[in-house]
Amino acid sequence: MEDELEDRIFYQTYISHMKLLSKFAVGLPLNSSCFSYIWRLIRFYIIKPEVVLLTLFLVIIFMYIQAVEVWSRSLVNKLRLSVSSSIPSKSQKLQYFKVTGDFDKSSWELKEGNVAVFAVQGRRPKMEDRFVVNENINGTGVHLYAVFDGHGGEFAANYARDNLINNLNSRIIELKQLISKGVDKNNINKQTPPSPAVSKKLPSSPPPLEKKPSFKKYVTEEGVRKQSGVITDPFLLEKLDSLPRAITREVKLSRTSSAPILPPDITTYIETNSTINFGKLVTDEVLAADRLLVEAAKKTMDVAGTTVLIALVEGSKLIVANVGDSRGVMCDFKGRAIPLSFDHKPQQSREKKRIEEAGGSVTFNGVWRVAGILATSRAMGDYPLKDKKLVIADPDILTFDLSDHKPQFLILASDGLWDTFSNEEAVSFIKSRLHEPHFGAKSITLQSYYRGSLDNITVLIINLSKHSWV
Repeated sequence: MEDELEDRIFYQTYISHMKLLSKFAVGLPLNSSCFSYIWRLIRFYIIKPEVVLLTLFLVIIFMYIQAVEVWSRSLVNKLRLSVSSSIPSKSQKLQYFKVTGDFDKSSWELKEGNVAVFAVQGRRPKMEDRFVVNENINGTGVHLYAVFDGHGGEFAANYARDNLINNLNSRIIELKQLISKGVDKNNINKQTPPSPAVSKKLPSSPPPLEKKPSFKKYVTEEGVRKQSGVITDPFLLEKLDSLPRAITREVKLSRTSSAPILPPDITTYIETNSTINFGKLVTDEVLAADRLLVEAAKKTMDVAGTTVLIALVEGSKLIVANVGDSRGVMCDFKGRAIPLSFDHKPQQSREKKRIEEAGGSVTFNGVWRVAGILATSRAMGDYPLKDKKLVIADPDILTFDLSDHKPQFLILASDGLWDTFSNEEAVSFIKSRLHEPHFGAKSITLQSYYRGSLDNITVLIINLSKHSWV
């Protein structure tokens, strides 16, 4: 009897607690002023047919856009063909390109003899690097290799590649012909036709390009529009937008004379021993091309610029011209890293002094920059900074006797590589991969990308491991 009574008491207690809990759980939101107010807002503003339908419509549109983007990329990748080029003339063996992979990771490659190049767009919105491989220019025995790292757009790098290189080729051919004829430099006609780089009138727009295998042609085929005056560098865009007045409008177009500026007498490039002074030749041609580039850029308000790294090889003689922060490195017969060029950085004492004497400043914004904008103190183009001579295009020239170093290979690369590799690391990396199809150029480019390089990356390797140095 007592057990039955205890059970009834326990049961009644349980029922009472459950009723209280149920009343609390159900009644609190309805009786509480806070919860009831929120609930009324939800019912009035959110749970309405038109709101629900609009939200559903937006979700469907968003999903459709995502699906179309994925489908279009997949379709483009399936339809994308390797781009092959026709054989250029002997004097114009320029770059070949092959585009692979997703567009945001597009790559360009070349393999010709003992030279290989691999380049990737990487994490940049557009590919602004350019390169040139010109072996044995018109049978002269002179080999030319170049890397151009554009910034602020493609115009300057394209201009340097198409005009500067063509002018150098023409000059070298002309000089070699004079030397081969055994003409006394003192008897050469002083009115030799001027170099195309300085004789032609300043163009009002980018000059028409010859029909030849070019970087611009293949990038355009892949759907990248090139528009004069379009700035693509994100940091540069941000800096220009932050200025009270657009820097592209602060420099007035300069008045130029209709009379062309005569170039130096061509005989000044011929030494007494009937050899070419490549250092003086490259310096004059770079400065002449830069002058025309700046004038052309002003007319279209194109603030683009480019670094210049050119290597000329004749026999055992190597001449390297550098403007900016692209870099060349040589691996000698002992496996040591020998610099072929030195970067032009604003924080260097020589460069900083020059900039400050010109009325400019060097500030730190992630990296040291000229006027808080440009991370290199020398470049072709960049006319807003060029007019005040904050940035110059004067190249540094270094000459090497390869028979002394007996190099295994040479590396020419844009700063996208050197942001993640030191000279010694790059030499060690390539040295163990010379057996690869691209002599390690592809491997080190991709490795630099995986290490986090944020720039375009272009690596040119000249494999000399099998060359006989007498």
